[in-house]
This record gives sequence, structure tokens and C-alpha cells, in this order.
Amino acid sequence: MTVLITGGTGALGAALAEEFAASDDVIFTYCTRADEARALSARLNCTAVYMDVSDSSLVNNAVAEILRGFGHIDVLVNNAGISLIKPFLDTSEEDWRRMIDVDLTGVFRVTRAIVPSMVNRKSGAVVNVSSVWGVCGASCEVAYSAAKAGVIGFTKALAKELGLSGITVNAVAPGVIDSPMNSAHLTAEELAELAAETPLNRLGQPSEVARAVRMLAENRFITGQVLGVDGGFGG
Repeated sequence: MTVLITGGTGALGAALAEEFAASDDVIFTYCTRADEARALSARLNCTAVYMDVSDSSLVNNAVAEILRGFGHIDVLVNNAGISLIKPFLDTSEEDWRRMIDVDLTGVFRVTRAIVPSMVNRKSGAVVNVSSVWGVCGASCEVAYSAAKAGVIGFTKALAKELGLSGITVNAVAPGVIDSPMNSAHLTAEELAELAAETPLNRLGQPSEVARAVRMLAENRFITGQVLGVDGGFGG
């Protein structure tokens, strides 16, 4: 398979690249941390491509470059995203616009650029990365929760539209994952509390989410689903 993963330099993006690179051709995108992207590309023998999912022209140019080089994409994993932890009354309109533009509209932009080639081939899989907060919401993460809930609605609707073209569209909704991003936003005590609230009594690992994404990408009779990879946190 040829797999395109957006947002490849974060903990989950790197885990996704490693999961698929063992047996597939992997292209991952990056917007920042170019040195990390180069190092990951060299370590896994995969291709790194610059893409800012908040810019339609950059997305379209990057996808055109990828399709010229690889011919087609079998699996698209929409993983690129940002986070925001801020009380609702402190959330500015610019905060809101930025969150929706990257975490929701970014999924739209990349998928819209890739899907025509999948439709032409009558084959393909799209897996979107949502969040447990998109399912149940989180205090002080209204904008993030709304964007990730939008990804779920996008997934369910697009699955119905593309089914006759042989394309599956699914999502994963990770719970609290042991990652630098979460460690940057939450104290050790807050992470411990969230782990204690999880029925499995621990944080998830990026590799566990990556394995779930692979399963959804490879199963041709699962579509329109949201798989919670959350240790039971989302109920």
C-alpha cells in the first residue's frame, strides 16, 4: 500500500509512520520541526513532504507533488492538528477560527485533494483522527472538542457518500495518550488523575492508536465508524 499521513512529526504521527513503514510505502507531511521530519524520514526510509493543512494552495500543491511521485494513494490518514486548553470565556474568535481551520477544515482540504484519485480507482481508505473529547466534550477545551466532533460528523457523512466508489471512511477517537503534547499542556498530577479515571488505569500509547488506524485502513467492510482507542474513558 501507499499511505499518506498528515502531521507526521508529533508522537502519534511518528507512531503511524513507523506502523505502516514496516510493510508499506509511507509519505508523511510536516509543517514545523523540519529537522525531526528529516530524521524520521531517514530512519524509516519514507518520504517527508512539507504541507500546511490550513492553506488550500499548499495542500493542493503538496498532493499534486505526491501523486506525481507515487501515482496514487491507497490510505489517507488525517492526523495533523493542534490543541487548545483554555476556558471558553477566554477563547477568542481568532482561537476558534484557528482551531476549526486546522483540525476540521484541514481534514476537508486534504481529503478533497486526495479523494478524486481514489474515486477514479474505485478503491481507497480514509482514516481521520478525532478525539474522545469530540465524543464526550472536555471542560476548557470547547474549541478543540467542537473541531473533533466535526471530524466525526465529516467521517460518517463522507462514508455514506463514497461507499459506492469502494472507499471506506472511518475515524479513531484516542483517549488521553502519553505524549509530549499532553505533557506540555497538563501537569503530572493532572495526567495521573486522567489515568485514574480511565478504566484500564493508565494512559494510552501512540503505538496503540497507530495499530487501530492500520486495522481500520485494511478492513474493507468497516466504514462510517468511530473507534474509541481510549482505555474505556469514553464509555
